[in-house]
Amino acid sequence: MERNVTDWNIDCRGDNEKNRQNRRRGSGYPAGERAAALLVSGILFCAAVLTGCSGSGSGGNKGTDAGDKEITVAINSETGTLDPAGSIALTYLAYSVSALDELLTFDENGEIEYRAADSYEVNEDSTEWTFHLREDALWSDGTPVTSGDFLNTITRALDPASGSGYANYLFPIENAEAIYNGEAEMDTLGVEAPDDHTLVFHLEEPCVYFLDLLRLPVYTPSCEQYADSPDSGWDTDPETSLANGPFYLTEYVPDQYFVLEKNENYWDRDNIHLDRITYRFFDDTQSMANAYETGEVDVATSLPSTVMELYEGQDDLLVTDLIATRYIYFNLNVEPLDDVRVREAINLAIDREELCQIVGADTEPTYNLIAKYMKDKETGEYFVDEAEQPFEENVERARELLAEAGYPDGEGFPTLTYSYPTLEMDSDTAQVLQSQLKENLNINIELNAQELQSSYSSRYAGDFELIRMNWTADFADPYTYLSMLLSNSTYNCSGINDPEYDVLVEQSSSESDPAKRAELMHQAEQLAVGEQFYIIPLYAMKSVNLVNPEITGIRQIPASGALEYRYADIG
Repeated sequence: MERNVTDWNIDCRGDNEKNRQNRRRGSGYPAGERAAALLVSGILFCAAVLTGCSGSGSGGNKGTDAGDKEITVAINSETGTLDPAGSIALTYLAYSVSALDELLTFDENGEIEYRAADSYEVNEDSTEWTFHLREDALWSDGTPVTSGDFLNTITRALDPASGSGYANYLFPIENAEAIYNGEAEMDTLGVEAPDDHTLVFHLEEPCVYFLDLLRLPVYTPSCEQYADSPDSGWDTDPETSLANGPFYLTEYVPDQYFVLEKNENYWDRDNIHLDRITYRFFDDTQSMANAYETGEVDVATSLPSTVMELYEGQDDLLVTDLIATRYIYFNLNVEPLDDVRVREAINLAIDREELCQIVGADTEPTYNLIAKYMKDKETGEYFVDEAEQPFEENVERARELLAEAGYPDGEGFPTLTYSYPTLEMDSDTAQVLQSQLKENLNINIELNAQELQSSYSSRYAGDFELIRMNWTADFADPYTYLSMLLSNSTYNCSGINDPEYDVLVEQSSSESDPAKRAELMHQAEQLAVGEQFYIIPLYAMKSVNLVNPEITGIRQIPASGALEYRYADIG
């Protein structure tokens, strides 16, 4: 939500003030000059994925000693719930990576990193997966983490009333989809908890990327004792929002900030160096960048490319590849967007090179749904580069297609509304698209800027004609993108219902031969993006970040490219 945060009544700087002063004195610009430059640039925040942590409970450290190690992270306006089974968005992504331990994950080298589990087995045909929880895994109040806590999230997410956008990623489990659709009872679900430390998944069929799915919210635990419904408020109440990760929630002030403190009950606490992480909500990157410059925050992420110029050559600047795609959804239930010729014409009429030149140097044109910077696990190459580009821009062909659809030179074409968040990158994008489509096709686009949460709500309600989408990979497999266009996907807000596409994607899920699987996924993307034109791909992005040089140990999450602070240190 687009609110300016001007009052922040907590001083979380502690011993880090000296570090911030040293940081500013060592920069190439005098602090005042650079802050002024940032103000003049009018930087507004890009809604990309941000990472952080949160937890809670009655046990753990709540001290505020001057010698504590702490950092403050700027994140964008509050959106969504902290309930892993609920309707989550950017705030959850900042919370979860340090507050909630998944069963296991993968490190930057593709090796398994065990967290809540310490081992697993899988049967010969990969349809039964058994995970053994570590005996020393505790919630932040000191109570044991049990298999029932994992099952609690899964069963609640399969209730459509939860509003989970990730419920479809549970569908590989036996009867999960039928339960979600009200066609089967919960007691038929293919998940067993034979004891407190064993969790068994029975799948409908082999799923070659199942381990990748385990980092998703719906596979993380929520304490049975407190986690009941998404609207009860348990998730932002420090007394009930228990964490099984390195940090837990100690304070949550809506629209302003939340505070995480080290979980002394965490099984790996000796490797956790920070005592506290505070997340401040900001509406725009002008405020975020200025807060960094004045030492109010230690980290500001996903800033526009203008920051690259201002901080060129400085230790503060960290630029990383985002495994993300910015694109536009068509509403296929709205005429004339139900006509593939219209959708193709719009795609072919957009000059993406020009678009990126205007939007910023942190963008690069893309013609794919699958993220440009996602690598093929088998080859190590960018996955999209292993197949032909789905389509090429061609204004003349676009005009021919529009005429074939009954709108020669745009005559009679209805004005379409394009909805997008009120962020500078998206505002610039909208204006370029509006201009290009008018010039190249003589069609009119009405711009509808919305607060971020309103944009989410409109999309899920199907209340749009054209609407901005951004997808940062949830896990390191192309399926995270292709699955969104499946007929049964909870993220399919466009009304796509393509049996041929569904078959290709689902076949890829169980194909064990890497080369054959890759070919199936390339075919699926070509069908969706280069033949049916269900979306408008626009650009890939880099993440421009400012980080206090005194901070060490920040990691980049391989699946998404976002930053992770669980093993960070300062000073």
